[in-house]
Amino acid sequence: MWIVAAVLTMFCFGINNMIFKVTSGKGLSKVHMQFFFYLIAFLLMLSYGTVIGFAPFNSLTIILGAIIGILNANGNIQMSKAFEKGPASLTSPLISTNTVIPILSAALIFHEHITLIQWVGIIVILASAAVIQYAPGSGVKLDYKPWMYRVLLSIGSFGVLGVLMKTSTHLQFDSINTLVCMYGGGAAYLIINSFVMKEKWQRSELKFGAIIGSISVIGYSSYFFALDTGVASIVFPIVSLSCLVVVLSSCLLYKERLKMYQIIGVISALAGIVLTKI
Repeated sequence: MWIVAAVLTMFCFGINNMIFKVTSGKGLSKVHMQFFFYLIAFLLMLSYGTVIGFAPFNSLTIILGAIIGILNANGNIQMSKAFEKGPASLTSPLISTNTVIPILSAALIFHEHITLIQWVGIIVILASAAVIQYAPGSGVKLDYKPWMYRVLLSIGSFGVLGVLMKTSTHLQFDSINTLVCMYGGGAAYLIINSFVMKEKWQRSELKFGAIIGSISVIGYSSYFFALDTGVASIVFPIVSLSCLVVVLSSCLLYKERLKMYQIIGVISALAGIVLTKI
């Protein structure tokens, strides 16, 4: 079941990333959209927890959950700024390497046993994710120093986020409590960012934010379940294939055609998932 949960997370994250892609260039604030998605997700999880009953909260759960939410929000903000400074063809594959950080932590810190075949599968999945996102000859000017700065901040945010998520499941924190703190902490961080950036609020940001927030609740709930019951070193690379959903959705919506190397990447990604289950 945990493999199914990881794949469901991949689809949820991919759909949300596709929504961000579709809304780009329409004058909508990424910070405001994220704020609304965090706020809606927070209210959904708070309502759900109130109905079924919360486990006892403790200060570590609150702090850890809030940090996870802030890291995710910051990672998305830094990624969007990196896209403004350099080509997406390089930015996306580079940022996707953040998965290496939680994978190594799962093996080194949490002592997960991974067979040689599973390692091969993990490497194949990560390589496939990079190949699928790569688009040569984008022609976008590269402002190297600020671009690399944003890329590294995004990699660090997403990488540490994965480690902390695994830590919360390792410490057996209730996932509902963690998600409430995560969305609450992220919403607070984003509203502060909004005041600093002073961007104009628009009604469409609430609409798209509500959709993303609803999907995010399903995605992160599945994510925590997969990490709690499965092998984190395998869960993380599967989730990183959310880029596959974006690429295939682009083919359907924008009539884009997959390049041969992307087709190879899709096939090798599926083969990598099979290898991780052997």
